[in-house]
Amino acid sequence: MLLYADEDFSLPVVEELRRLGHDVVTVQEDGLRGTPDRGILARAHALGRAVLTHNRRHFERLDKQGAPHSGILTATHDPRHYAALSIRIHTTLIGLSPGRWCIRVNRPAKP
Repeated sequence: MLLYADEDFSLPVVEELRRLGHDVVTVQEDGLRGTPDRGILARAHALGRAVLTHNRRHFERLDKQGAPHSGILTATHDPRHYAALSIRIHTTLIGLSPGRWCIRVNRPAKP
């Protein structure tokens, strides 16, 4: 999957997703640090990439407002379990095509 990680997204998760075969570009690599969320969404869409973010509220709001995009995946930040988060994201993305979807990947509930 072609993905675009916003600047708050965890780099270790990006690296693991790349290892799992996903093509991930970060905001920092693209030279757009500090760009507002609407601009990030537009840039990702122009590149045909789905956005990866921990910033659920802002990106879900943009989706509900009808902002054009090629997919939004929001994930609960899980700093002690990067590999597990990467696998949850990878599993969620299997079989999806770029499109106007908005998906949330949460951390598992604690027992």
